Amino acid sequence: MKYMFSVKKNVLQTVALLKEYGINQIVISPGSRNAPLIQTFSSDSFFECHTVVDERNAGFYAIGIIQCAQRPVAVCCTSGSALLNLAPAVSEAFYQQLPLIVVSADRSPEWIGQMDGQILPQPNAFGSLSRKSVNLPEIKNDTDEWYCNRLINEALIACTANICGPVHINVPISEPLFDYSEENLPKVRKINYPTPVKTIDIIPFAKKWSNSKKRLIIIGQQPKNNEFVKTLELLAEKSDCIILNEHISNCINDNYISNFDALLYALEEDKVADYKPDLVIYTGGHITSKRLKHFLRQNKPEVFWYISNASDVVDTFQSLTNLVEMQPHNFFKNLSENIEEEKDKPFYNLWKSFSEKIASPENNIPFSDLFVTGQFIKLLPENSKLHLASSSTVRNAQLFDLKQSIEVYSNRGVNGIESTLPSVIGFASVYKGIVYLIIGDLSFFYGLNSLWNISHIKNLRILLVNNGGGGIFHLLPGLNKSSSLKEYVSAGHNTQAEKWIEASGLHYISASDKDELENGLSLLMNEEFGQSIIMEAHTDMETSKNVFREYYHKIKSAN
Repeated sequence: MKYMFSVKKNVLQTVALLKEYGINQIVISPGSRNAPLIQTFSSDSFFECHTVVDERNAGFYAIGIIQCAQRPVAVCCTSGSALLNLAPAVSEAFYQQLPLIVVSADRSPEWIGQMDGQILPQPNAFGSLSRKSVNLPEIKNDTDEWYCNRLINEALIACTANICGPVHINVPISEPLFDYSEENLPKVRKINYPTPVKTIDIIPFAKKWSNSKKRLIIIGQQPKNNEFVKTLELLAEKSDCIILNEHISNCINDNYISNFDALLYALEEDKVADYKPDLVIYTGGHITSKRLKHFLRQNKPEVFWYISNASDVVDTFQSLTNLVEMQPHNFFKNLSENIEEEKDKPFYNLWKSFSEKIASPENNIPFSDLFVTGQFIKLLPENSKLHLASSSTVRNAQLFDLKQSIEVYSNRGVNGIESTLPSVIGFASVYKGIVYLIIGDLSFFYGLNSLWNISHIKNLRILLVNNGGGGIFHLLPGLNKSSSLKEYVSAGHNTQAEKWIEASGLHYISASDKDELENGLSLLMNEEFGQSIIMEAHTDMETSKNVFREYYHKIKSAN
């Protein structure tokens, strides 16, 4: 049987252009208004369609696929509030610079505000969080067709031009909806846009670099890029400079400093001036450490460069002197080629020697959030794909060394609690190997609906750290005095995940002490096990809080 396409011409233009741009991953949420889009996507074998019922999870599922494939992905929804449920994913994609394409079906504009069903004003629904928003015409003549084609091209170019980001294509579809008698997609015009290579005169920057004695490079969140890593290594070998990285920087190197948050906590006030840089270079996305931000805002460098493909002003440390719109790899490569090699590295040695004195939490700490996180990370195999939930999870993981080959993902764009579980499921749906995740209980239960219909996904290995609430809130200075902390702020609970996990067709393991954890981890790390596994580690909130604070107290008193 030959499957047929919708006769709606704006639908045909949309689907045909997505195909022309090579965008084949489509995440679909059910509906009738978007049925013509669904029919047309699913009738062409070029597209791989994923069904996710609720739109909030569908958006993050698409983000997971983007993170894995490093290519644009479309999510298709029906009209009304369905579109607004995609807003959290759109905001994350915007701040993580991910090419998410929202294709929303809409009613005819004359019915907006007329008490008809499932209607709200959809054009530009995401406002400034979308790189481009277009509202397609319903095609009735050649001019409409040209206009429709142009708008879709504008959106798809904006999705990946200069910097990536989310775009919104709104497709009004009037009744009748279900005429699927078109045999072929139309031939469509694709407007080609070669990505421009941006260059600058590097000589003034090289001179400023050479005249500075205390140089600090900060690598924010970014995908792993081996070429960038090698370029940065060459610069570090050649110059006296400090490179600070977090696990989400995907730029791990023994010569870089990843425990800088703990280092800054342990740093004595009378030594701060020695560690203050006079030149700071920041590239990549978000950094997790609040201490680093505070340190550089209180001890402002004389020179601060932000390197990015975008022209957005990012003045994180309130001292920006130069915004460099250039591919970061090319900037560091050109800089390295135009500076002299330095044999003495006093500033590097100062930071590095202090960093080496700060050890990771020890193996003999009590069973706690930190303990289970450290044991999990220690056992991760080479080349693992590790996802980290936001908040406490990503911060706890940062205290432990990670193998250089491991790639780390975390939705730190806007740090939403709802994003982690559906994103990692989307990632696992297209990745051929094992995908690992560490997640806290509130984030897990918040995204629980994403476990619906995933029994076919066999490659997930999840450590669920259940301490009965939002652990990070118990660590915030001053909040422990609040009478509302346990019940309301941190949402204390006694919920267990076992029944939900088993109902989802996943294998469940429980661990409440070190022996059970050791036994559970041996299965969790078994790549041959033919089922996705979730291990729920039951930790105590008070113990975990005390272990965390004791670790920081110990490193401060030791230095």
